[in-house]
Amino acid sequence: MNLLIISASLNPGSKSRLLADAASTVLTASGVTHEDLDLKDLPLPLCDGGAAYGDPNVAKAAEILGRADGIIVASPIYNYDVNAAFKNLVELTGKGAWEDKTVAFLNAAGGASSYMSIMAMASSLMLDFRCVIVPRFVYATPDDFADGEISNPKIIERVAACAKATAELTRQRLG
Repeated sequence: MNLLIISASLNPGSKSRLLADAASTVLTASGVTHEDLDLKDLPLPLCDGGAAYGDPNVAKAAEILGRADGIIVASPIYNYDVNAAFKNLVELTGKGAWEDKTVAFLNAAGGASSYMSIMAMASSLMLDFRCVIVPRFVYATPDDFADGEISNPKIIERVAACAKATAELTRQRLG
């Protein structure tokens, strides 16, 4: 089994990246094989429905996604949805990379009112690619962070529970 943690933020001071790092730490401590993909380190072209699919970084992203049995996506929430960089990744890599994966979400948002916003992307992944969505997701707000780290112990616990649930559900699905 191989899990992939995607940090979808392009912001160097990203709070969702802190969530991704925490999940990576949990999986490492649990002995779960995983890779980390930080979109800020793999510049992708904007999906144009044509030439962008031939970009070498798109092929690299698709290869990384293809190796994963399960994926944990750490994304900021902007305007009541995942960020454009993550949507772009999905559009560029599509069915071959996403089909039949177990997918979980770790989200950082500017406020508490958009906690259900991940459902649009979850529904899209379920319907378009037959992904199985982990029902345990993390939604964190600025109050959950301080001095460049996660300061709320409940969020740390939820990240750990999400990472472990993703590993277990993926393991069960692989038989």
